Amino acid sequence: MFNQVLLYSGSAFISFWGVAHLFPTRSVVSGFGEIAVDNKRIITMEWIIEGIALIFIGSINAIVTVIDHTSSISLAIYLSSVVFLVVLALVSFFTGFKISFLPYKLCPVIFITSAVLILLGGFL
Repeated sequence: MFNQVLLYSGSAFISFWGVAHLFPTRSVVSGFGEIAVDNKRIITMEWIIEGIALIFIGSINAIVTVIDHTSSISLAIYLSSVVFLVVLALVSFFTGFKISFLPYKLCPVIFITSAVLILLGGFL
């Protein structure tokens, strides 16, 4: 039971952060000032893709937890999600963490926290 609480917490945490990525997309893009339309589209696409990817990671972990959190398929999904989140945390740490805007500094912390919750929930 405690494992499932950890898994659902990690799933909800990363899904929430994914949803939080979607709302400020327009203001983030406009914050770049006057840039080429193609560049605006690329930034918009990247912000939306990251948000959807985070929502997907949270959703797939929650779904396999509901079905059977002890199956080998579930464990493989948990492990691949943890690896994905750690990679995102590293990328965020070496890029966005150096920006003074607080939400960018939160990304690696949120990614690692979610990864730890999923790892503990899936493998304890």
